[in-house]
Amino acid sequence: MFDPKTNHYPYPEDTDRHYLRVYKNRGIRFDTSYPYVDKSFSFRFRQGVVRFLLNVLVFPVTTVRLGLKIEGRENLKKHREVLKKGVVSCSNHVHLWDYLSILKAVRPFRPNVLSWAPNINGENGTLIRMVGGIPIPDTGLDATRAYLHAINNLLAEGGWLQVYAEGSMWEFYAPIRPFKRGAARIACENDKPILPIGFSYREPGWIRKHIFRQIACFTLRIGEPLFPDKTLPKKDQRNDLTRRSHEAVCRLAGIDPAENLYPPIYDNSKRIDYYTTEYGVGYKG
Repeated sequence: MFDPKTNHYPYPEDTDRHYLRVYKNRGIRFDTSYPYVDKSFSFRFRQGVVRFLLNVLVFPVTTVRLGLKIEGRENLKKHREVLKKGVVSCSNHVHLWDYLSILKAVRPFRPNVLSWAPNINGENGTLIRMVGGIPIPDTGLDATRAYLHAINNLLAEGGWLQVYAEGSMWEFYAPIRPFKRGAARIACENDKPILPIGFSYREPGWIRKHIFRQIACFTLRIGEPLFPDKTLPKKDQRNDLTRRSHEAVCRLAGIDPAENLYPPIYDNSKRIDYYTTEYGVGYKG
């Protein structure tokens, strides 16, 4: 069993804190003039080339590398007409390649993903942009308004927005960390559903474990869309949708929400008990 006390992943105390280092700063300023959703011909052409390479090369490699299994694709077909009108998806964030897994799982839909601004400014920023990365600006209210305007337009035009509501990536972390309200707020303000997606882990086979030193294999499960409860006041809608999406991701990850012993909405608490072996990586199947 994987023990988070002795592994080399330095999980922080704050549940939304990043721990991976970004070694480069390309000096891009994410202000009101930045094209958060770039519709230029040159960008879309390059993105088309990248999407071709994703399908013929990257997705097969991702499947083999992660031991990826995908379940629940029937929900995409079942709710296709709803999803085509715009959707916010929400999942736990447990691997550098988990977004590639989502891209493969939801084909032919082409999601965009909200990204930490230093990642877009870093050494992998161009690739992140090409696969749909949208930086979350930290340069002031005017930039935030421009960014929100761009993603609101994306959803209004039937786009797909992936949001990691935990706020950061923690590799091979089993519990579902508290969710921030941002995903639910975007969904409620745009009258769009949240589609929950959950990653869980499987015990790797002998070759993966002993030859490739793989900690676990991944299972991705797609749930059914969750809609804002319009009978509630707006603030309560966001809280309610945050709670329901958190519970749905827990279930998709093989976790009983009643046993996920922390509040689903991020409250800046520091929980040292996240590090006990009881809450380390478990193989949920």
